[in-house]
Amino acid sequence: MLIWGTKGYLYQLAMMTLVCGNCGNPAAHGLRKYVTKFTLFFIPLFPVSTKYRTQCTFCGMEQQITKEAAEQLLATAAGPQPGHQPQPQPQPGQMQGQAPGQNPYQQ
Repeated sequence: MLIWGTKGYLYQLAMMTLVCGNCGNPAAHGLRKYVTKFTLFFIPLFPVSTKYRTQCTFCGMEQQITKEAAEQLLATAAGPQPGHQPQPQPQPGQMQGQAPGQNPYQQ
């Protein structure tokens, strides 16, 4: 009777366009997280190992990357953080607080 073991889980974190190190094509790459968990009576209890990989959709090459590199790629793929509103920058010749097309000398 088998009462303990491990089970693997695959999480797709993001899809992003990168230049492949193998084929040199700018192609979509999947950022994936592989987690191996210790199981007892088929119940996953805690992670034993975690690995991050990117896979090129053009040639299929997988490359293992560090957790820090995966977090950096995920942050750049996500774009600006939710709730963060970019402030409009004044155009050249426009004063701060002035609406576009408004003459500052006109009353």
